Amino acid sequence: MPLACSELQTAKHWKSPVLLGVPRPEDTICEGMVGQSAVLRNVVMQLETVAPTDSTVLICGETGTGKELIARAVHNLSTRRAHAFVKCNCAAIPISLLESELFGHEKGAFTGAVAQRIGRFELANRGTMFLDEIGEAPLELQPKLLRVLQEREFERLGNSRTQRTDSRLVAATNANLPEMVDTKRFRADLFYRLNVFPIQIPPLRDRPEDIPVLITHFVHDCARRMHRTIKVIASATMDALVRYSWPGNIRELQNLIERAVILSSGELLQVPLSEIDEASKPRGAQQTLEEAERAHILATLKKTRWIVSGPRGAANRLGMKRSTLQFWMKKLGIERPPESDEATHLM
Repeated sequence: MPLACSELQTAKHWKSPVLLGVPRPEDTICEGMVGQSAVLRNVVMQLETVAPTDSTVLICGETGTGKELIARAVHNLSTRRAHAFVKCNCAAIPISLLESELFGHEKGAFTGAVAQRIGRFELANRGTMFLDEIGEAPLELQPKLLRVLQEREFERLGNSRTQRTDSRLVAATNANLPEMVDTKRFRADLFYRLNVFPIQIPPLRDRPEDIPVLITHFVHDCARRMHRTIKVIASATMDALVRYSWPGNIRELQNLIERAVILSSGELLQVPLSEIDEASKPRGAQQTLEEAERAHILATLKKTRWIVSGPRGAANRLGMKRSTLQFWMKKLGIERPPESDEATHLM
């Protein structure tokens, strides 16, 4: 007899197909966060504690763990929720434009500045400013970030008049900021000012009991949008998904489930397990996390013929941004072989 998804948290292996059913309201514990694990509840407890204050929050965690979701939860549970939640990804904006994006500029401040532009800190007045990938902020801009944090003051480019902002800062990073401070790639004073209330987001491999619940949630959402009816998943497939280490975390799981729904023509979820290189390995295999991540990223790059970006690229398959994948390639010592130089323009 098929197991219901509500029974999965106490099961380690499934001998019968698993009924997916409809997501249970109690599995969404806070502001769209899905799961029932103790580590996730600890995160919720921390954000509920800090949200009503105006303190700066630093959200740390691997790529794909849902740091923006946590940031939005901090804002939505705060006294600033009626005002703007303004976000800026420090890695997605060219260094030459980042200062203008954050602080604004006057007409004629630089070539191409054909009109005045209000910066994001100004737009976030009385609301929340979310700086994603704060570790990518250039060193020359960091003193101005420190000033706006401490003094609530800044100047638009091309204007000496001091502007003020009453915005709360929430920052996020997948980088090791203390290590970056040690190697002089991040200012120590800015790090200490950001690190008022750090929240560490657990990777998906540390909360395997939440994987079946997340699968049900994503299947239901994708099937509804695609007008499909999917009710069951094979027990071996569920077992493989729970045992997989998910280096791309929740984003990777979500993308895989969306592909599975597209491939499924009947009520059985058809998951392309061939894309999961470690699916057959038990959790805790004799391989370090870094080795596992390197092997998974390398295998995906080989499958995509070393194409990094685009809809058929490795970054999309892994559920990462291109810049994030390039960061991990550099960190893990992954270099494109010479015979793959034809893909250079896609990096």
